[in-house]
Amino acid sequence: MDFEPTLASVSLGNPEVHPITKRLSAAASHGFKCVEIVEADIINEAKTLGHDDSAQGQIKGAESIRKICDDLGLKVVVLQPFWFYEGLLDRAEHAVRIRKLELWLKMAAVLGTRLIQIPTNWLGEGTTGDVGIITQDLIEMAEMGLKQAQPISFAYEGVAWGTHIDTWQGTWEMVKRVNRPNFGLCLDTYHIAARVWGDPTAMSGMNEDGDRALDESLDEMIRELDVKKIFYVQPSDAERLYEPLVEGHPFYDQMQRPRMSWSRNARLFCYEEEYGGYLPVEKILETIVVKMGYLGLISAESFSRHLFNPRPHIPDEYARRAIKSWKRMIEVLKQKASETVRNDLQNRQSNTE
Repeated sequence: MDFEPTLASVSLGNPEVHPITKRLSAAASHGFKCVEIVEADIINEAKTLGHDDSAQGQIKGAESIRKICDDLGLKVVVLQPFWFYEGLLDRAEHAVRIRKLELWLKMAAVLGTRLIQIPTNWLGEGTTGDVGIITQDLIEMAEMGLKQAQPISFAYEGVAWGTHIDTWQGTWEMVKRVNRPNFGLCLDTYHIAARVWGDPTAMSGMNEDGDRALDESLDEMIRELDVKKIFYVQPSDAERLYEPLVEGHPFYDQMQRPRMSWSRNARLFCYEEEYGGYLPVEKILETIVVKMGYLGLISAESFSRHLFNPRPHIPDEYARRAIKSWKRMIEVLKQKASETVRNDLQNRQSNTE
C-alpha cells in the first residue's frame, strides 16, 4: 500500500489571500509529493505576473506554477474544478464551455497532468436532468480529451448538493453511459458521507437512518462499481456544528444548499476529531481501499473559513495538519488491510479443518 502524499493546493489557503508559492512551498516542506491545482491558482498567478485572465494570461500562469512545482519537486496530478458544464439548456453557453475546455486541455499539458476533475453541476437554473443530454455533453468532453497528443482523462465527482446528480451512484451511471476509457470517477468521502449520512440542518448532525443508508450505499459500491474506473479519491471530513445550519446560523446562505455552505466553511482533513470531525470517512476509505482494492491516486482535501485568514502562517499550519492526517490515514488503512488478510487466512484454515 504505497500512496504518494498528495493534497489540493486550495486546502492550504485561499488563492486570493495566500500566494501559490507559499502554499506549494509549505506542501513540499511537510513531505507532500503531488498536488491538485485549481483554476483560481492559475488566474491569481497570472495576475501576479502582470497578465490578465485571458487564455494567453492563464497559460502564462500555468507555466509559472509548473516551474514552481518543478523547483520544489512537486508533481501536478489534477487540474480542477471544471464546473457548470453538463446539461446546460443554453447551447450557446455550452459552446462557451467547450472553448474553455480547449484552454483547460492546454493548461493541463503545461502543468504536466493528464487528469481534470468535473464536479456535478449545481446551477439552480438553466440546466436539465435529461440523461441523454448530460451523456452527450460528457461524451463530447471525453472525446476531446482522447484527441490530445497525450490523452487527458476526466474524473466526475458527485457533489452532495448537485442539482440533478448528487451521489456516487449518479456519477457511476453516467460513467457507464459515457463508456470511454478516459472518463471515470472522483470519489470524495465528504460528499458520500454528507449526502447519505450527515445532515447539517439536524441537531444530531446526521440523517435519522444514516447508518443504515451508508452501509447499504457502501455494500452497493462493492457490488456494482468497477474499481478500475475510480480515477482518484479525496479523503476529507467536516465539523460537527453546534447549531443546525438553518436561517440565522453564521454559515447560512440563502443562495447555497446547506451541505454546500457546510462544505465551504467547515471541511476538515481526515482524523481531525480535535477540530470537530465526525463523519464516518474511515468506513468509506476502508471500503474503497481495503475491500475494493483501490491502489490509485488519493489526494487530501479541506475547505475552511479559516483559509481566508491573511496571517502568513496559515499555509504552513494547514500543511502540517494535512501531513499528520495523511500519515494517520495510511497507518489505519494498512492496519485494516492486515486485519483483512489475517481474517481471510483464518477463514480458509477453518474451512479446511
